[in-house]
Amino acid sequence: MNDKTWRSRSAPPTEEQLRAVTIGEVAPLNGTIPLEPYNLEWPAMYARLEKQIRDVLGAKVLLLEHVGSTSIPGLSAKPIIDMVLAVDDSTDEISYASPLVAAGYVLRIREPEWFEHRLLKSPVIDGNLHVFSQGCEEIDRMLAFRDRLRSSDADRKLYERAKHELAARRWKYVQNYADAKSHVVRDILTRAAALSRL
Repeated sequence: MNDKTWRSRSAPPTEEQLRAVTIGEVAPLNGTIPLEPYNLEWPAMYARLEKQIRDVLGAKVLLLEHVGSTSIPGLSAKPIIDMVLAVDDSTDEISYASPLVAAGYVLRIREPEWFEHRLLKSPVIDGNLHVFSQGCEEIDRMLAFRDRLRSSDADRKLYERAKHELAARRWKYVQNYADAKSHVVRDILTRAAALSRL
């Protein structure tokens, strides 16, 4: 699972479901979430990862964007660069995951029941590459949420407060923290959608 995108699910995943979609060990946190103030280096870190991914995949990259809290100036975040990649077919791992793995990435998540999401961890720079098929609605939600927080001081501050309040609690898994933010994310996306219809 990932710790930056919100889940369009009816309920948070159980521990058994987390284990089912994780490749390798499911590492418990059993603690609080470390948040850092916005770092001006985060966009440059994303740019390095973007270049590496584009060099490896070439025309297979149909969309590649910086998402998550590190993509929003002024917002505190876990210092992990989240990216969203659209490919022709995210189930065709040989076409994109295999070359990335050869370049040092590690495939950690495979979620057939959630938009065929795949997550790869990047080498050297701490980053999560979220992979979906082109046209997946979750890509639109991730970008809409990022763009709303970039343009709305009120919603960015609301999200910041929620993050700090929740990050101070103890969580068994980072995913539990991510899921706890879902209601705030939904509210912000609802406002963003309403404004886009005006």
